Amino acid sequence: MAVETLSGTSAVSTTPDHRPPSRFRRALPQYAAISPFFVLFAIFGAFPVLFSIYISFHSWNGIGEMKWVGLEQYTYLFTDPEFWTAIVNTLIIWVLSTVPMLFLALVIANALHKTVRFRGFYRVAYFIPNITSVVAVTMVFGSIFSNNFGLLNAFLQSVGLDKIEWLSQPWGIKIAIATIVTWRWVGYNAIIFLAGLQAISADVYEAAKVDGASSVQTFFRITVPMLRPVILFTAITSTIGGLQIFTESQVLLGNSGGPGAAGTTIVTYLYNSAFVDNQFGYGAAVGWALFVLIALFSIINWRLVGGRDKS
Repeated sequence: MAVETLSGTSAVSTTPDHRPPSRFRRALPQYAAISPFFVLFAIFGAFPVLFSIYISFHSWNGIGEMKWVGLEQYTYLFTDPEFWTAIVNTLIIWVLSTVPMLFLALVIANALHKTVRFRGFYRVAYFIPNITSVVAVTMVFGSIFSNNFGLLNAFLQSVGLDKIEWLSQPWGIKIAIATIVTWRWVGYNAIIFLAGLQAISADVYEAAKVDGASSVQTFFRITVPMLRPVILFTAITSTIGGLQIFTESQVLLGNSGGPGAAGTTIVTYLYNSAFVDNQFGYGAAVGWALFVLIALFSIINWRLVGGRDKS
């Protein structure tokens, strides 16, 4: 369209069509800012998970050509006695560590919640084991539970008792590993319980005190029921962590898992299958069996501790 200019000449209008940018173009800088996380997650998170599913249907030594075997790995898994031994060992260690750990954590949190001196110091002291190197902690406990020169046996002999070969007996091995797990995580769960206790109103305790409730009644009828969501969280996280025990057994006993493979856990068996025996397909199948087991026990914990929501 021609228009008159001041000089009397005509010119063509070049006014652009001002269309608003699309929502995607407006949000493009934000997407670009958060894209590194998703790229790294896709490479180091999503891809390994998807690839583990793929290789679980193959026989592969990590170098040569993959051979499709279908469900053969999973079929063998259910008939493998070593796998079932690892499951039994893991469940026993999980019970020996989780039950006393959560109980001690709740007792410690309840004590720290009261008016005591140096509460800040105790909170830090109880949390330090959780951030300490697992390898270093396991080596220290290895010297404590040593068969011949362990500190625990030295104490037993000092009070007139016979020494116990902790790392040569199945139950001794399980108790040693469970003790390491308990020592490491009791402070962490105590801090979580303490946060839950601080969220409970003091008016509830004052009302119970006026009604004549004892400290024991207050603990079991007020504190524990009101901490139910926190207890559910710690139970599920302890289940997930307890079924994935690896470093304690590996450092304390090596790949063999001790006499009779009494300390072989599911993750230790997975490691031996994949990285020692070079059966990566079977190791991936063990990993997905562990995933199903963790999901199953998490649901059981939720139903037992959390229960159904009442309308």
